[in-house]
Amino acid sequence: MTSNLSYIPLASSINPSFWNKLSELKLEVYKLDEREKHVWGYFTILSNKILPTSFLEVDSTSFNSEFIGQNMYLPFHGKLFNKNTLEQFRECDKMELINNEGKSIYLKIKNGEALEDPSVLNSFVILSFADLKKFHYYYWFAFPVPQGLIVKIVNSCPVTSTFSDDEIAEIYKEYKKLDDKNKCYFLLTRKNNEVHIHSLEKQIKNICPEDVHENYFVFFNISHDNNSVGSQLRNYILLILNECNFLVNEVVNFISLNISRHESLISCKNSIHYKLKMPSLESTSNFMWVGWEKNERNKMGPRLANMKDSLDPTVISENSVNLNLKLMKWSNLPEIDLEKLKKTKCILLGSGTLGCSVARTLLGWGVRHITFVDNSTVSFSNPVRQSLFTHQDSVEMKPKSQAAAENLSKIFPGVNAKGFQITIPMPGHTVGDSMVESTIGSVQKLSELIADHDVIFLLTDSRESRWLPTLLGSAQQKIVINAALGFDAYLVMRHGIHIENGYQQDIPHPNGFLAINGADLGCYFCNDVTVPGNSMKNRTLDQQCTVTRPGVSQIAGALAVELAVSILQHKEGLYAPAFYSTSPKSKIEDLEGANSSILGLVPHTIRGFLSPVNQIIPATPKYKNCVACSEMIIKEYKTKGIDFLLKVFDSSKHLEEISLMPDMFLENKFGDVLEFSEDEDFVD
Repeated sequence: MTSNLSYIPLASSINPSFWNKLSELKLEVYKLDEREKHVWGYFTILSNKILPTSFLEVDSTSFNSEFIGQNMYLPFHGKLFNKNTLEQFRECDKMELINNEGKSIYLKIKNGEALEDPSVLNSFVILSFADLKKFHYYYWFAFPVPQGLIVKIVNSCPVTSTFSDDEIAEIYKEYKKLDDKNKCYFLLTRKNNEVHIHSLEKQIKNICPEDVHENYFVFFNISHDNNSVGSQLRNYILLILNECNFLVNEVVNFISLNISRHESLISCKNSIHYKLKMPSLESTSNFMWVGWEKNERNKMGPRLANMKDSLDPTVISENSVNLNLKLMKWSNLPEIDLEKLKKTKCILLGSGTLGCSVARTLLGWGVRHITFVDNSTVSFSNPVRQSLFTHQDSVEMKPKSQAAAENLSKIFPGVNAKGFQITIPMPGHTVGDSMVESTIGSVQKLSELIADHDVIFLLTDSRESRWLPTLLGSAQQKIVINAALGFDAYLVMRHGIHIENGYQQDIPHPNGFLAINGADLGCYFCNDVTVPGNSMKNRTLDQQCTVTRPGVSQIAGALAVELAVSILQHKEGLYAPAFYSTSPKSKIEDLEGANSSILGLVPHTIRGFLSPVNQIIPATPKYKNCVACSEMIIKEYKTKGIDFLLKVFDSSKHLEEISLMPDMFLENKFGDVLEFSEDEDFVD
């Protein structure tokens, strides 16, 4: 008495690493590309009596170009269709998708590809949508097989009833020699009491009606239940009938391969020998294909993987903060080097209003190494204007640099933030005998920190406190970004660097513009006609504090970071030229594409004014008598080191002598200029 062969569908199992890898590829590679992506699945060949079926597993290795298998795993060929929106995922025509994949399998059977690589008969589809903001992954697996392929069981028995123990042992021994692509489906011949295993490609065309009884079509059974077989057998039957159409409606030998372990012994003794009556195929071209997996409620529908609850919050934070930057690469800035920004080390000299603003913006750009330097503690007036401090920091009078670093790490644990409480020695601030040792220590520490960082931000609250970092930055050829504030105005600029025997040369450009090489740009002190001194002396309270419109620091801090990032993304780096107008008719728009960064122009100076809502970008070259970056000052520092610095700290007049500023005064009439030299004193 015959009965219909019972099929059991395959079940899916997704390792969390699969979603992690998909997220990475979606951001870095796939972007908005919805085209199918080949992925691998695998299942174990060892049966498990507890589970009725094997689980098809996918993980991060599923995206490898080649299947990396092991002796106990077999490959599944998959296609991933990852949609860009949840609506597209829902509206996708599932029937059309699975039918198209079924037709693809059948085409491989017809053109011989499946005969060469039978593992393609084991195929699956993943329709998915990855919500990378919420870490929600919607997905639906399908295992395409033809619908309505009815196969009759004429007889079935344990393989031990057909083959001897020695033959069964030989079968397993030869099976292990097969490569991955042939382990799912192959042929076994038994003739003159000898058994042999063959790949389908080598043997199936040799079968003829007269010796069909000597051939056994072997398939690895994904079902652990001996009363049923895996659905993929239907695809195997299609291949057999395509190659041996004389087997239609004939009884054929099949072996359902079941490999199990008993203690330390692995064998295939639990396999089943079937005699199956093959179906007739009346219209193979119009097959309907089925195989969508039911969800956890046993309904036809997708599943949801909520990875937010299972991922480390630190990992979630890292992925989330990078999301905006990765999305930039999709269409706006495909060439941006985010890894360079991530590795860039930034030091912020000054942890006040500007320092907090700069640090937060650097985080947004993916910078992960931020060092704060300051000498003061958090006061009660700070938290409302300085975004990295809290009221409790004021109560505890925490050092600003320490509090800024700690709170930045609370905002994003992935940042490497450090704080150093250092008083920056300044020209005109006399160093007493008791302070010499600590002053020398401060100079050495500051020099070491600047040497260890790539970008130096000058954000301190006085002009003279920027002198030593300017000198060190120029001498050590670092990117130096200076930001200073007025009441309703701001100044953001980049400094040039010191180059032995350097020279200044304008770079011509059409449309009434010239450019200065980045190395030859002037520093914060190049336009000064007086040396920096003790600006805190004889100052009223409103002159000692930073009195500015509250929004000015946010604007200046953001522009300072944007300028630094533009330099880092420019092909010439700190040598990027700065353009300036030579004609009143020249317009900034005329400079578009002129040796710019991928982020646009890299100006020398940005001066902004809130009242008239105006912004200009002048550029000036180095000044030969500059008290901070001129050849004379750099040479004196490199030659005499700390002795030179101590003289400057005791009296800023020493800078005038070294830079030959008195000679300059004799050559020029600066009386009127000196009288108004304090009018545009930008500070933090």
